[in-house]
Amino acid sequence: MFEGDDFLKLARILLGGILILAANVFLLGSVEAAKGKLVFIPHDTRPISCEETADVARAAGYEVIVPPRNILSDGVDKPGNPEKLWDWAEQNIKGADGAMFSSDSMIYGGLVPSRNHELTEQELCSRVKRFEKLRQENPKLNLYVFSSIMRTPRSGLYSGNAEPAYYQHYGADIFQATAYADKEEMQGLEPIEKKAMMLHEQSVPAKVWKDWRTRREKNVKVNEQLIDLTRKGVISYLVVGKDDNAHFSQTHREGRELAKYGKDIPSTRFQVLAGIDEFGALLLSRAINDLEKQIPFIYVQYNEGKGGATIPGYSDAPIDETIRDSVRTAGGMVVNSPKRADFILLVNTNADGRTGEANQVTSAGGGIANDGRDRGTTKHFVQLIQKNLTYGSAVGVADIAFANGADNALMQALYNDNLLYKLRAYGGWNTPTNTTGFVIATGLLSGRMTDEAADRLLTRRYIEDWGYQSVVRTQMAKSIAGFRRWDVYSNMGNMEPGIVSRINILMREFAIKYLPPYEGLDTMKVTLPWHRMFEADFNY
Repeated sequence: MFEGDDFLKLARILLGGILILAANVFLLGSVEAAKGKLVFIPHDTRPISCEETADVARAAGYEVIVPPRNILSDGVDKPGNPEKLWDWAEQNIKGADGAMFSSDSMIYGGLVPSRNHELTEQELCSRVKRFEKLRQENPKLNLYVFSSIMRTPRSGLYSGNAEPAYYQHYGADIFQATAYADKEEMQGLEPIEKKAMMLHEQSVPAKVWKDWRTRREKNVKVNEQLIDLTRKGVISYLVVGKDDNAHFSQTHREGRELAKYGKDIPSTRFQVLAGIDEFGALLLSRAINDLEKQIPFIYVQYNEGKGGATIPGYSDAPIDETIRDSVRTAGGMVVNSPKRADFILLVNTNADGRTGEANQVTSAGGGIANDGRDRGTTKHFVQLIQKNLTYGSAVGVADIAFANGADNALMQALYNDNLLYKLRAYGGWNTPTNTTGFVIATGLLSGRMTDEAADRLLTRRYIEDWGYQSVVRTQMAKSIAGFRRWDVYSNMGNMEPGIVSRINILMREFAIKYLPPYEGLDTMKVTLPWHRMFEADFNY
């Protein structure tokens, strides 16, 4: 008989198994029908990084198992446990058809911990070497790994409390000084720019520079070691992400260095790519395409104006370049005709090549830029969707006119013209490259999904990217501004119950107004798992 702690341990194991079973049954119909088993270790528990990513592969017919929440990074101040993650991986990898690992989780304890850890080089190196042990024990395993280059937020405001505390005060100077340094290496500086670089450098205390640079140097060394393992064949495929970077930035600078370090490795096995949160979905897509020995074709078309030449916010490269790299990461191939494509990707860009912020309040009258009014290209883009639907291929929309939310004008037009569920994939969340990568991963697998499974994924994106990120979060940001505390948006404390209650009311109203009457939507429960406004979870 089991007693005390033994009984509790058994209960946790059984509960974990039930939750995994439920997730797979929801999207597969039955686990027995699964085409294969994939092991996925995300860089944290945020819904889009974790379960929503796994759900894409589940919708394509695969069982996807994910570690328990309590050993993953589960909040800005809750790092994961690398030792327990390695133990879990070794126990669950047996019999898997493929494995997708976040090296940030396996080495630092998650994406956020990679930015503020106090680990020694020896500790980091020993964790990197665990990949070699895993390979020795599983010589035939397809092992896909995604890693990040530390981001360089433009200021403390942009850091979201996910950097060392000093970044709130010195972040803007750190960004500007290192952006100038990157530019100086690439194309030189004017005398006035050199003076500005010096002033920004001098504004940051020496001890802050030392802490910031030392941690980044460790990150570069870890990525070099991962590249070495890829060169040796320990890692089957490695993609290194330039997290939240800019055309000139320290992240861009280190990306150049790492791309050069791994230049002898073919792009079919190693890439440095803008983005990070979308990489789990891209690698799950690649794993499935590798297993099924398929190379799906994708045709890409942009809204009128700058289109593919757009360098979106939080990126250092033209979006067309990033999209082509992402397609390669996902195991697909870009073609030049929609009639040859398995999936048609339509990218909603602004005519002037700029990406706005979905929730940004304008200086004139306190309104928002993303106010639902046609900015001159909405009608054209809707016509583009309608035209491409006639080819008979799956069609998806990457909505990147605004970062961190859907284009309200486009979504209203899609709703009015009954096009929301004519699409096969949609995305409009977080950074533009997060969106394009996620839609590519979903779209390349969409032909292997039932209509019901594809519509479940679409519904989630409309709820989250449109309903929450663009509509409700904007409304709530205005309400939250009424509190005396300035940091409630990213650190709710005892304000959270009232905020969540109002979000639930507004989200249910949105679903009733815009979405079909799927069971549970009218009574959906919204939570804020990281206790900030940036991400939400939706249960229905």
